[in-house]
Amino acid sequence: MDLFKIMQQAQQMQGKLQQMQEELGKRSVTGTAGGGLVTVEADGRGAVRRVRIEPSVVQGGDVELLEDLVAAAVTDAQQKAAELAQAEMGALTGGMNLPFKLPFM
Repeated sequence: MDLFKIMQQAQQMQGKLQQMQEELGKRSVTGTAGGGLVTVEADGRGAVRRVRIEPSVVQGGDVELLEDLVAAAVTDAQQKAAELAQAEMGALTGGMNLPFKLPFM
């Protein structure tokens, strides 16, 4: 395969990756903990957009429990975002396994 063709394909892939990142930023995932007591909404890249906490958790006064629930909900949302990104990458690469991990995954 000639070098020009390889470079052209790499540029096309880079453009598609950039477009995929923009699309992931528009998507939304939700992570929960404590049976829905804490809900975290994140974009498809894992950036947290919103945290919702049921008032009953705050009224209990157990700050340590609340901290654990928030951390668990954020982790859940980020895991779902990673799975979404991986699914999108699989669609982009046609399911072929790349020999390396991309920096945003």
